[in-house]
Amino acid sequence: MTPAATAPALRLTTRADVRLPELLARSAAARTEGTQLATGDFAPWLAARGRAHRFAVERIPFDGLDGWSFAPETGNLVHRSGRFFTVEGMHARTGEAPFPEWHQPVIKQPEVGILGILAKEFDGVLHFLMQAKMEPGNPNLLQLSPTVQATRSNYTKVHRGADVKYIEYFVRPGRGRPLADVLQSEHGSWFYRKSNRNMLVVTDEEVPVDEDFCWLTLGQLGELLRRDNVVNMDARTVLACLPGALTGDLALHSDTGLLSWFTGERSRHDLHTRLTPLRSTPGWQRDEWSVHHEAGRYFRVVALAVQAGNREVTGWTQPLFEPVGTGVTAFLTRRIDGVPHLLAHARVEGGFLDTVEIGPTVQYTPENHAHLGPDGRPPYLAEVLAAEPSRIRYEAVHSEEGGRFLNAESRYLFVDAQDLPGETVTEPPPGYRWVTPAQLGSLTRHGHYVNVQARTLLACLNTGAVTL
Repeated sequence: MTPAATAPALRLTTRADVRLPELLARSAAARTEGTQLATGDFAPWLAARGRAHRFAVERIPFDGLDGWSFAPETGNLVHRSGRFFTVEGMHARTGEAPFPEWHQPVIKQPEVGILGILAKEFDGVLHFLMQAKMEPGNPNLLQLSPTVQATRSNYTKVHRGADVKYIEYFVRPGRGRPLADVLQSEHGSWFYRKSNRNMLVVTDEEVPVDEDFCWLTLGQLGELLRRDNVVNMDARTVLACLPGALTGDLALHSDTGLLSWFTGERSRHDLHTRLTPLRSTPGWQRDEWSVHHEAGRYFRVVALAVQAGNREVTGWTQPLFEPVGTGVTAFLTRRIDGVPHLLAHARVEGGFLDTVEIGPTVQYTPENHAHLGPDGRPPYLAEVLAAEPSRIRYEAVHSEEGGRFLNAESRYLFVDAQDLPGETVTEPPPGYRWVTPAQLGSLTRHGHYVNVQARTLLACLNTGAVTL
């Protein structure tokens, strides 16, 4: 018998799941009822989960940290295990106004975490398994998170804690079918080249549901995204990666033209960054309670003691970054020949792996720019801040990653800009480009193209929290 005769038959498959757009549309349409929990019952359920466990967060001085210390040679804030993350200094230089060069503390966490949502079909409707998870930096502590939200140190049990629930669906091949699996950046302003693995996995297995978890439809998630501080950042970034949630073949610019513009933006910006000792970061000072900027701007590095009865480790201490002020994050939107478009901005951030990622039209914390005067304001901020209520298509306050940031909140908006001057459509300023939601969604299939703030707003579109 020849080798060819014994070789197993190979079967081809379609390059995309042809059923997926219909499944997502059906799930997005289910806004009030799910297989387990009605949307109207969600708030009481979340409150009950909060009462079921003991949560406590206390601000402490640095010498109250257990296992964390400032390294004598560098002043870097490190853990005795050598794992988790470090707080170091960073020097960034772009040569571009208004900040051609700067120094700052930054979080270095080279390990890749997993942010994973498990999905399952019930009676023809796709549901997503979400977790009520406490994070010490959340303003309200308990928010809705992905099925799995774990650093590598967590799920390999460096902390000697309990197993991460449902992790097997994301690390063992064959337990489910991936809908999305892509490395995405975290906040380039605060992390140094940090990525997480964003995953959506569909299973046909029977899944026992832990008491802190619930199945919700895409439409229910969209309803919850209309509320302040309910769906956490990690859930939002994964929901942004849903393939096929947004469709449309027409756009002002072709996909190839859009990629050419983006590649050009990456090529024309000259960003140089290097890590430096935290103790010699110009403009930053340290006392027993914080590392802070001498002018009181940007953020502070602080320390917390945490108790959380339902976490893998029930008590710990850790440093967090605490921003100064609430951010304003918005897409301007308009219809061009009847097709909705978003005004995207190619943003340079010091911690990005590849210099530039696509962000919202406006991504700005007013307190950080007030000293620059009106000329220091970023483009289009005035249009966002002065928008009449009738032009605001979506508005909610969402907090950023509560495991590393304390009370970090941004006001997220979509603002109708149909009355912008015509030249803004035909020739927006350098670094800006009109894209369709479907184009932006397709870019999330690739890592480090769409930043985490833009992904929050894209999640609102994917779930139907806003329609344009």
